[in-house]
Amino acid sequence: QVQLVESGGGLVQPGGSLRLSCASSGIIFSIYVMGWYRQAPGKQRELVASITHANSTKYADSVKGRFTIARDNAKNTVYLQMNSLNPDDTAVYYCNADRNGIRVYWGQGTQVTVSS
Repeated sequence: QVQLVESGGGLVQPGGSLRLSCASSGIIFSIYVMGWYRQAPGKQRELVASITHANSTKYADSVKGRFTIARDNAKNTVYLQMNSLNPDDTAVYYCNADRNGIRVYWGQGTQVTVSS
């Protein structure tokens, strides 16, 4: 059984920071590309950041320089450090695991709200 569990979401003021975590189980973590997606009401789900087994990273232009993705293979966990948050970052954030496009898994999501 595969399980991805996100944590760390919540309410934060503009300019603040949050660190999201995604703990995985039931997969060989080291062979999966891990990613963070987000979806705001009325908008499509979009890729925020991804990281490969070799620690190659990609970021959406809107978050580049503010967000950092990292993985800890020993803990089967991927993180998303979010700094300088603004209201446009408000969304449900989802953890994603992708095995060469053959097997894809999703977490349940965690709400991030940026508001004064």
